[in-house]
Amino acid sequence: MAIPSGIKAPDFSLKTKTADGLQDIKLSDNIGHRNTVLLFFPLAFTGVCTKEMCDISGGLKAYADLNAQVIGISVDSPFAQEAWAQKEHISVALASDLNKEVSKAYDVLLPDLVGIGSASARAAFVIDKEGIVRYSEQTPTPLELPSFDLINATLAQLQ
Repeated sequence: MAIPSGIKAPDFSLKTKTADGLQDIKLSDNIGHRNTVLLFFPLAFTGVCTKEMCDISGGLKAYADLNAQVIGISVDSPFAQEAWAQKEHISVALASDLNKEVSKAYDVLLPDLVGIGSASARAAFVIDKEGIVRYSEQTPTPLELPSFDLINATLAQLQ
């Protein structure tokens, strides 16, 4: 089950693919500056994951207005994530947890997703500017989305 609220969030450095090549995304870059919403999702190019990231992409300004950066994390390669983002017009920062260490650190690694191997569960975390987890949710199944109403309410309280 996902790590609980009230603890220090595990830091990470993951790769993302941009027009300038591979770049690092680090949780610690936000510490002291802004809140972070981490959205773990199982796999790119799947229906529920596409809906989630497209919906969030359409509302990124609202998260920026709440002083939060949204980072989507999956076990896909950064190259697969980039192709998916281009195809679906996803503007959320996507980070590759190809080695699955961050999914393990946040305790959201599913051991076997529909018989194809381990992947991130669908989970959401709100991490405040001090690096403390203020909201933690792992959905009962990968087909269910996290409660974005509760995520947004948590962010509003951090203002």
